[in-house]
Order: sequence, then structure tokens, then C-alpha cells
Amino acid sequence: MPELQIDALVFDVLGTLVDEPTGIRAGIRELAPALDEPTTEQLLTLWQEHIDSASRRVLDGSRPYATSEVLDREAARIVAEAAGAEDPAAVAALALAGRRLPPWPDTVAGLALLAERFPLIGLSNASRSALLGLNAHAGLRWHQVLSAEEARAYKPDPAVYRLAVIASGVPPERLLMVAAHAWDLRGAQAIGLRTAYVARPVGDPPAPSDRFDLYADDLTDLAEQLGGARNLPG
Repeated sequence: MPELQIDALVFDVLGTLVDEPTGIRAGIRELAPALDEPTTEQLLTLWQEHIDSASRRVLDGSRPYATSEVLDREAARIVAEAAGAEDPAAVAALALAGRRLPPWPDTVAGLALLAERFPLIGLSNASRSALLGLNAHAGLRWHQVLSAEEARAYKPDPAVYRLAVIASGVPPERLLMVAAHAWDLRGAQAIGLRTAYVARPVGDPPAPSDRFDLYADDLTDLAEQLGGARNLPG
């Protein structure tokens, strides 16, 4: 494979840099501490299914765009009703669980290591305000962070990846999209970005037909693999 010539790294956030299920699960436990583990997992699945379904409806045009905050509030109400929780304050707190997601163990140090050589851009389906809280809670440090809210769409809509191309001011082939979700990387690949898959327990693994530029066990491994990549100063 030819040497990668990369000007900036573009990172997915949810699932790739932070452990979304663990954060939402913690929110559900705060909502209803008496729930047993199987019921908590069922409610987590209920949350995830609503977010996935609502996002897909936005993507296929059957629902107008709504920010991730709106979808989280909807999911919180659905979960609270299923759990029999009626305290409005507790439901509101659950709706904000997506801003309290823990980073993976290698995330903070890995970003710092990569930032020594490349500009880092976050690109997330989370809303602008949700990203503000999430970045602060998880200790994520960026040179720039972009929300799909700017495009009024959700990944893998091409308009979202174009945000990173526009913000960076460089050709898409000089941007490396980093994600734990193969569907996300396919979306980036479709508009010409280079791609790096990072394995996470909650990610979407590559299919046998996928051909990404890099495959890494974690961010430290990614940094080592990028040791030979060329970053040309602009």
C-alpha cells in the first residue's frame, strides 16, 4: 500500500472514543436503582433501538431533522415509561446521560499522542451542546469538533463528512476518518476520505468485503501505524 499522506485526523466520537452503552446504562440505573441487570439491559436496548430507528427515519427523509438532544429526550421518556418511573426530574436527568459517557482507557492519552503530529477533528452525530458536555466530562481535547447538527443530517449522510472537508480546507483523500463503526467508515470512504478502523467492544466490525486503509487495536496502535504517515505542513 502506498504511504499515507494525511493532513488531519477525523474522529467519530460515540462508541469510538467514549463508551456510550456504559454511560446510558448508568443513567438508567440512576433512574430506577431497584432494577435487576436483565431489565436494565432490556431498557438499554430499548433506548438504542429508538435512537437507531429515529436516526434512520431522518436519513430516509420520513422524519424532519431533529437534534440528538431531541432523540435522547424521546428515548428517556420511552425508557422511563417502560421502567415505571414518573419523576420528571429523573427522566430529565436520564435524557442528559449522553453527556456523561466515560472515555475508553486509551482515549485521552491516545488523542494527546496523535495531536503531537496531526490536527484532530471530532465529527459526531451528537448535537453541539451535547458535544460540549460530553467533551468536558470525558476529557476529550480537540483542535476542532464538528456536529452533524451543522448539516442537519446524520452520518452516514455525505453532507456530514463534507463538514470535515470544508473545515479542514484540504482534499478528502488527505483526511483520515477514524471510527469503530464500519458503516461510518463506508460513509466517509464514499466521499473520498481515507479510513482507519479502531476495534471497540461496542463497535460495528468490518465485513469481509470492507477495505479500509488501517486496522488498529486501539489509539496507541493507530499512532504507531501512522508513524510512517506523512503530514505536510500547510
